[in-house]
Amino acid sequence: MDLIVNGILEAWRLLASGDRGTYQIAWLTLQVSGLATLMSIAIGVPLGTLLALGVFPGRRSAIGVFNAGMGLPPVVVGLIVSILLWRSGLLGALGLMYTPAAMVLAQVIIAMPVVTALTVAAMQQIDPGLRLQILALGASRPQYLALLIKEARLPLLAASMAGFGSVVSEVGASMMVGGNIEGQTRVLTTATVLEVSKGKFESAIALSALLLLLVVVVSAILTRAQQRAFRQPFVRTRG
Repeated sequence: MDLIVNGILEAWRLLASGDRGTYQIAWLTLQVSGLATLMSIAIGVPLGTLLALGVFPGRRSAIGVFNAGMGLPPVVVGLIVSILLWRSGLLGALGLMYTPAAMVLAQVIIAMPVVTALTVAAMQQIDPGLRLQILALGASRPQYLALLIKEARLPLLAASMAGFGSVVSEVGASMMVGGNIEGQTRVLTTATVLEVSKGKFESAIALSALLLLLVVVVSAILTRAQQRAFRQPFVRTRG
């Protein structure tokens, strides 16, 4: 118990003292996972909408693949990305191995199936009658899709939170493709693993506390946006 308390006190000390190394690690964590989440949303929401509303051969199989992808092991993703980015790999000429860009790529592969699968579920739960009503009112294809996305905005924000949560806490892929290089690719999860391997459990607990704090702050921001969206009616009538 004393170890946990001392770890939490150490976390507050690092924050209060403005420790440069700690803030650098936390900032890189937010940058990598935040960018990966945004890219996953940019890919996953349109793809999930297509899978939910489209009619084409193999659609159900594709949905099944993305549902299974929600449980994709990060260490497997790290291995695949490492093989691709290694000097002799297919993408080795890009020189991305052991860079933040490689970590973003790996995290996109982890988060994108989560966002896509949850988008499919969000779109499929929309009342079919509403879809027909929108089309009957003469909405164009872009307007139709925009209105459906607006209608599903609450579960889509939840999908965004799930995508962020799936990558900000992973360690296997980041360690394999980033290398945990101090000042370059070290994030809160990999730094925590390093401190544990050194037997510095108080420092590890402090970094874990900072990671939890980061997750809580980002989740609070997204939750606030979600609840504000909940209070906005989908259809506004003029009195």
